[in-house]
Amino acid sequence: MTDIATLLEVGGPVAALGGGAAYARAKHPGIYWSTVGLPMSSARLLSSYGSVMEACGLTVAPSRLRVLALKATTRREVRPVPPRRGIIRPTMTGLRLRLRLAPGQEPADVAASAERLRHAWGVHAVYVTTIKPGVVELRLVGFDVLRKVRMPRKVTADFLKVPVALREDATPFVRDYRTVPHGLTLGATLSGKSMYLRHLVAGLARQPVALVGIDCKRGVELAPFAPRLSALATDPDQAAELLPALIREMEDRYDLIKARQGIAPATPDEEVTSDIWGLPEHERPVPVVLLVDEVAELFLVATKKEEERRDEMVTQLIRLAQLGRAAGIYLEVCGQRFGAELGKGATMLRAQLTGRVCHRVNDEASAKMALGDIAPEAVSAACAIAPEQPGLAIAGDTSGGWSRIRTPYLSLADAAKTCHASAHLVPDLPALKPFRPNVPVRLVEPAAPVVKPRPVTD
Repeated sequence: MTDIATLLEVGGPVAALGGGAAYARAKHPGIYWSTVGLPMSSARLLSSYGSVMEACGLTVAPSRLRVLALKATTRREVRPVPPRRGIIRPTMTGLRLRLRLAPGQEPADVAASAERLRHAWGVHAVYVTTIKPGVVELRLVGFDVLRKVRMPRKVTADFLKVPVALREDATPFVRDYRTVPHGLTLGATLSGKSMYLRHLVAGLARQPVALVGIDCKRGVELAPFAPRLSALATDPDQAAELLPALIREMEDRYDLIKARQGIAPATPDEEVTSDIWGLPEHERPVPVVLLVDEVAELFLVATKKEEERRDEMVTQLIRLAQLGRAAGIYLEVCGQRFGAELGKGATMLRAQLTGRVCHRVNDEASAKMALGDIAPEAVSAACAIAPEQPGLAIAGDTSGGWSRIRTPYLSLADAAKTCHASAHLVPDLPALKPFRPNVPVRLVEPAAPVVKPRPVTD
């Protein structure tokens, strides 16, 4: 009995701790990392840093001065020198530390050994970033942050910057319209494309910008955001009327910029501008973000008359993509399918869309259309996205870089509530007033009395 009691006293808590750790690792990986994974990985890193670097080929022969000093003071064996390690900085998702590269090393050497470092230190992934010449930062991610997305708490949305997703290295993916003016987002049904669009609209709704929507699915995607939209077209006929109005608005803004460029002799050089951001704040027009959902609907035609309308709309979209940035007009084009077979102008429009986000698609040709011209190796990664991972996407840009991102869940009701609360931020643009969507007035029912009145009897 004594042995059984001792076994229960010792084994019970151990089993409870083990079971709790296993449950936390499966259901709450952030908590598991903070309590168990972080101390264990830190201990592995500190105890095996030198040997791991040597095994990965990231050490160099010591300098002659170091060899002479070691022989003069000690009789220890002279070993190769690893990169100098900085302070380990723990985070909610992993570890960060900086390495000062030894003479003759380059960041590519460390990046090539990232997979070996991941297994040696027991973390989910290792990412290498160059800080400055001779210094790189290792970002160790302790668990799969894309399995259950939680955006960092300290992410701040600046003007025309919207954090919409989380990268696989636990950093936020920010859609910056000042840096990347136009973007293309592709995704099949239930791939998470609509969720990405919701985050964009909800983030931009809180900022002083004009939101214009073209949703040829009869407005089912963008109509819930009508209180915050300055204009909305729900079919190709309305889009054919809205796009010329945007072209006229763009031309008026160019006239304003050119009037400012009427350089007088006393005008300082810093006041000469080539876009709206160089104008004084009281003269600067409000930025416009055009959201196009199901862009293929603008290309599809059935008759000769529709073909002429299609060519005109595509030409106007291309003009907005080519010239809109200086006028403060930005495009966000979304669709399930996008390829050259859509018709004349599709490839030319794609060339003007710098930012690319590709969710799960139904064919490799769409992935190639989105990413093939900027990051060919990302095409296979986009085609490997499973249907069980909605919101997962490949984000690339014209620099050739790409990364996996995933959008957190945002319900349509919450996004619509945000747009309704920020309806007062809709700017006054006379050119878009005819296209302003009708917002139904919500009837407020009178509150029921707390105490039910009783009739007074004689």
